[in-house]
Amino acid sequence: MLLLVVGGSFGLKEFTQIRYDAQRHRKRLDPELEAQVNVQRQSNVLEDEYEKIQQVNLDEWKNIRGPRPWEDSRDFQEQQRSRQNKD
Repeated sequence: MLLLVVGGSFGLKEFTQIRYDAQRHRKRLDPELEAQVNVQRQSNVLEDEYEKIQQVNLDEWKNIRGPRPWEDSRDFQEQQRSRQNKD
C-alpha cells in the first residue's frame, strides 16, 4: 500500500511536468507579439512602422463618406461617381 502511494506520487509528478512543458511549448509567441511584449525589440518595430508612415502621402487624401445603413449602397455609389466626374 505504501509503495502504491509513494510510486503514485512520483508518477503524477512526471505526468504533470509533461503537461506543463506542453503548455509552455504551445504558448510560444510569434515574433511581432513577442516584440510588443519585449521592450528592447519594440523600438525596432516602432521604427519600421514610422518608416512606413513616412512613405505615405498624407497631403493629398480625400475623405469619402460611406453609405448609411438605411441608404441603398448602389444609389450612393452612383451619387459618389457623379460627384467625382463633376470635380
